[in-house]
Amino acid sequence: MFADLGHFSYTAIQVAFTFIVYPSLILAYMGQAAYLSKHHRIYTSYQIGFYASVPECLRWPVLGIAILASVVGSQAIISGTFSIINQSQSLGCFPRVKVVHTSEKIHGQIYIPEVNWMLMILCIAVAVGFRDIKHMGNASGLAVITVMLVTTCLTSLVMILCWHKSPFLALVFLLFFGSIEVLYFSASLIKFLEGAWLPILLALFLMIIMFVWHYATIKKYEFDLHNKVSLDWLLALGEKLGIVRVPGIALVYTDLIAGVPANFSHFVTNLPAFHRILVFVCVKSVPVPFVPPAERYLVGRVGPPNHRSYRCIVRYGYRDVQEDINAFESELIASLSDFVWLEASLGGHQSSESVDGYEYGLTVAGSNLLTRRRLDYNTELPSEENAIELAPETTVKKVRFFLEENNNSALSEAVREELEDLLAAREFGCTFILGHSHVQAKPGSSIMKKLAIDVAYNFLRRNCRGPDVALRVPPASLLEVGMVYVL
Repeated sequence: MFADLGHFSYTAIQVAFTFIVYPSLILAYMGQAAYLSKHHRIYTSYQIGFYASVPECLRWPVLGIAILASVVGSQAIISGTFSIINQSQSLGCFPRVKVVHTSEKIHGQIYIPEVNWMLMILCIAVAVGFRDIKHMGNASGLAVITVMLVTTCLTSLVMILCWHKSPFLALVFLLFFGSIEVLYFSASLIKFLEGAWLPILLALFLMIIMFVWHYATIKKYEFDLHNKVSLDWLLALGEKLGIVRVPGIALVYTDLIAGVPANFSHFVTNLPAFHRILVFVCVKSVPVPFVPPAERYLVGRVGPPNHRSYRCIVRYGYRDVQEDINAFESELIASLSDFVWLEASLGGHQSSESVDGYEYGLTVAGSNLLTRRRLDYNTELPSEENAIELAPETTVKKVRFFLEENNNSALSEAVREELEDLLAAREFGCTFILGHSHVQAKPGSSIMKKLAIDVAYNFLRRNCRGPDVALRVPPASLLEVGMVYVL
């Protein structure tokens, strides 16, 4: 039923389960129980009560139905595994893997290639290793009853926290169903050495991976928050300190939505130069299939206008695919131009609320609040003296910024100068700055912590998808800044 939620509606599943699945299950179990109660010993070569109770003429058709049922069950296990891994990854509890969304309407229809291959290898290993259907049945039985027991416990919590039912009613529910499931669970534990150990071992292994990854991820984020640099430090960087502003655009990727990340300060400290246009980019995934281009970019200013520093939050839906990096650069520059126009039309910083020092609130660049002053895809426009055209050589797309007459000539000149700086920096190209972290435990940490961070987490980090692959950053424009996280 869990897997079918990604393909059918609630009503269809309720009707099918109530009138077809449940009566069929009850009849099958009652018939098998009646046969076993009368035939205490099975003398057939099958040694399986279910097939022994089936008449000889129907045995092969029933076997075909059982094979089809196993296919459906395996599909449910695969879909459930994909969903759990995806949710764990979203919560920061599992290493980054490739998630392919196969539906534009239903969020739950996904495919994870790495997990699919791992499931295939585990199935072959279990079949070759056990070579006994009874051991496989013991492992499956313990897994099923454990899932039922855990589901009952979680449902009792849902009744209190989500459904706002009485705690007494939740306790009655837990004791009634939980006591029955505990009996089956204890009976399955008797077969622990006969194959039932496998699901417990796999669960323990996955729990260790999730705990290690979540623990190190939280510690890394806390390290970034604790070591982030204030905006005053960034604004104080100038020629007096030997800092050089080189031509071009620097896109600094970070998970922080405020402040300057530590990897950028580490970069400037060791190489006292950064680009003329500085953009702190934070990429976020939202639980909708598509984000319209007009609502994708949240842009704000970091520091005064003459510093040419911005912050941009890029939002992608789970079906959005960023294929062309040149298109991303053009859209980002166009969004920055939209923000400059909007800020000028609303009277500068007076329209925004200060968040942190010189950092201001973010604006949806490209929304209906703007009169579109840029046209894409080589739109023919009459030549004007007050038009600035952005046409990267590596792409056929063009973006034009039209400077209209304004009552405040100083404001128009400032806007023109800032747009000209964007144009000049775009012609020099974009550099993608990513942090390349190395994590190690603090001196004097326990052996368990050193094993978890120095060995387990670093092994998982090296063998999972890197941020440059997930963000589709071109290697020729990538600049990685090494950082050592001491947790």
